[in-house]
Amino acid sequence: MSDARPGPDEDDRRRKHARLVELLDAQAARAIVLRSAAAVSWYLDGARVHVSLAADPIVAVVVSRDDAWLVATSNEAERLLAEELPDIRVTTVPWHTPIDSVLPSGTGVLQESDVPAGLRAARASLLPAELERFRALGRETTAELETLIGRLDPSWTERAVAADLACRLVAAGIDPLVLLVAGTDRLAHRHPLPTDGLLGSRAMVVACGRRDGLIVNLTRWFDDGGTAPEPFATDMRRIRAVERAYLDATVPGATLADVFRAGTAAYAAQGFDPEEWTRHHQGGAAGYAGRDPRATPDTTDVVQPWQAFAWNPTAPGVKVEDTVVVTPSGVEVLTDAAGGSAAHRSLVGG
Repeated sequence: MSDARPGPDEDDRRRKHARLVELLDAQAARAIVLRSAAAVSWYLDGARVHVSLAADPIVAVVVSRDDAWLVATSNEAERLLAEELPDIRVTTVPWHTPIDSVLPSGTGVLQESDVPAGLRAARASLLPAELERFRALGRETTAELETLIGRLDPSWTERAVAADLACRLVAAGIDPLVLLVAGTDRLAHRHPLPTDGLLGSRAMVVACGRRDGLIVNLTRWFDDGGTAPEPFATDMRRIRAVERAYLDATVPGATLADVFRAGTAAYAAQGFDPEEWTRHHQGGAAGYAGRDPRATPDTTDVVQPWQAFAWNPTAPGVKVEDTVVVTPSGVEVLTDAAGGSAAHRSLVGG
């Protein structure tokens, strides 16, 4: 049973609209067209505006200074109005008419590709209702994954693990966007899509789950017997120290490039190859996209109060990943089955 969580909030909606008006003013524009899953889900309070998980939204949202409206095809509008949409005006077109053909364009109309950084900044700082939805998502996703980890046996196949986890998440209303499983023989792979291989004595399980438009990311470990042996335990302590360097640097006002430098420098300090960070992405901001954006040495986005992050430092055979939010009193861990704390923590299952 899912936790009760806030639905659309009128104050959140007003503040989101005000942020887009600021963006319009900065660009001397009269309207902006939202088409991506991240932007549309954010503005519509996490309404399910997809059919295929892999496809773009089936709607578009147009926002001006004084108004906002949604464009949908006639075959989708009835369900959306009945089950998904907050209070917003809807314009319908026949299902065989491309939505693009009725959207505003030209001088004074912004497309997402015109202001990607501005849109990321607009949705970066989580508002009260969406933060509560994110907390509930983090608790439930973590509880389902950690409960499954406690049931695993070396004889399970990677696909069986992914199938069980997918069932658990869907039952909780969570879209399983990414499920990765690596048994003992496949731990060298950083993005291990599940196979028919057996788990063996140690396995890594990764989940990225979406609900209300928000996406939580976490990695947990299975060890047969329950106690991680050496040298794995030592390597995990060292990779957690790298994660701590990332989290310590994730403070309001820092650029993601600043955070990236602090985190990647920790590899050498912890005895890993200094170039380890070049072998896999390190994570970045989180929220309405898996990474919003993924951090690089050149990412200039600035950390905002109440912004979510998911850093995922890795080294051969080890990885750590949790989703957190930056609060005035520290980093709150969202991927905690017992509920997050404002205390700075690193969590790794297994």
